[in-house]
Amino acid sequence: MTLFPWLELAVVAPLLGVLVTLRRGDADISRNRRLVVSGFTLFCAIAAWLQFTLWPDTIAVSIGHKLLGFTPLELTQISAPLVPLTALLHFLTLLATLRTKMKRLAYGRVLFSETIQLATLASTSPVVVALLLAIGVAPAYEDLRARKAPTRMFGLFMGIYVALLLVGTLLGHSAWSGIRGGEAWHSVAGLMLIGAVLVRNGMVPFHTWMPHYVEHAAFGQAILFITPMIGAYAAVVLVLPIASEWQLRVMALLSLFTAAYAAGMSLVQTDPRRMFAYLFLSNSSMVLVGFELATPIGMTGALCLWISASLALTGFGLTIRAVEARLGSISLREFQGLYEHAPMLGVFFLLTGLASIGFPGTIGFVGAELLVEGVMETLPITGMAIVLAGALNGIAVMQAYFRIFTGKRRSVTISINTRWQEQVAIVTLALLIIGGGIYPQPGLMSRRRAVNEIHTTRIAAPPSEPAEASMWQLFPPLNPHSKTSPVSGRKS
Repeated sequence: MTLFPWLELAVVAPLLGVLVTLRRGDADISRNRRLVVSGFTLFCAIAAWLQFTLWPDTIAVSIGHKLLGFTPLELTQISAPLVPLTALLHFLTLLATLRTKMKRLAYGRVLFSETIQLATLASTSPVVVALLLAIGVAPAYEDLRARKAPTRMFGLFMGIYVALLLVGTLLGHSAWSGIRGGEAWHSVAGLMLIGAVLVRNGMVPFHTWMPHYVEHAAFGQAILFITPMIGAYAAVVLVLPIASEWQLRVMALLSLFTAAYAAGMSLVQTDPRRMFAYLFLSNSSMVLVGFELATPIGMTGALCLWISASLALTGFGLTIRAVEARLGSISLREFQGLYEHAPMLGVFFLLTGLASIGFPGTIGFVGAELLVEGVMETLPITGMAIVLAGALNGIAVMQAYFRIFTGKRRSVTISINTRWQEQVAIVTLALLIIGGGIYPQPGLMSRRRAVNEIHTTRIAAPPSEPAEASMWQLFPPLNPHSKTSPVSGRKS
């Protein structure tokens, strides 16, 4: 049985939007065209996800397969929900961009970045994933350069990231990994790839670039560069198959420290953008902790938290962006009193902020609970850092809410309430956040199947770790009689 190549259309469609941006004309017409392209991309991504879910053992007909003899783009249990998630985040960010922000957001770079991110999530080759991850840095750097913002710090850290990423992939995932002394090369490659993941995700001591970038870049571009958590995908695809257990433990400890440190830093920030950056750092660190512990419960929680944090923090960032569109740059030292004039923004700010810390009834609750259980099972003492980070993040969210939306009466001469575009984005994200909290079972089962897929690659790839499979004996595959591909998770 052959199916329609929705995935390839989803990857290629944003490139058509890039071509649209090259044509000069009325700004509103050009914006509408870009929204149509982004909406079509979202439609294709959802169709590809549903197709994979309903017919998981069927390979879709693709142009790439006909030309190259193999399928370059293919969904896996890990990436299947991440592709429509990434497309949704891009569409809602573009939709919620008001006229006052249109000139600051380069639609062409956003659409090109969307293509690269979707292609990264849909690629099955580690080498191709590494190349796409390296290319994905270019739009963010170009945005800083075009705005005449400082680029030295971002360029330095991303240069280190790209170098470690490409060399580590060459040693660990290519023909070079089979040369004499392969175990030693695997160890070196694991360390280099761990370093690349630490830099890309902003783990301590490589965290300084992220608040600096969020502060100086176009906020919409910055949100879309970090919230899909492409760096976490690099950890799953590139690091987990070859890293040894001690390497993962060291990485887990650094991530735990980063989660607590970033949560503390978010409390003392006076700029909303920097507060958002540290809140994101804390949440993304928790996701990495679950991966690096390599336990079934922790990894399931991390995969759930990945999706919930991406949704919640994108909404949180869009709310701060909407506040800036109305009031300009604000300080968290002073009360702004915005709730009376924009109550929907206030409610959404609180909802997304609490969802990011796993508040009961939101989509992040189950993932946070599983992650805490997994961490406490493996690192019972240091695992308290997760609980501490969650508490500090909650305090930071409430503190920012009171500063921005309460405290005084503000008089305005024009309406600053939400526009219909922002309302559509707010309602969509709110429904997903609350719906995922009320009925989490489908997402939880999907992430459990993804853990089974990671389990397959984890115990099959590293020849130097024969004892690694023991921790997985308590979590057998959903169908023990099926033969599953270690790359795509599909039956052979």
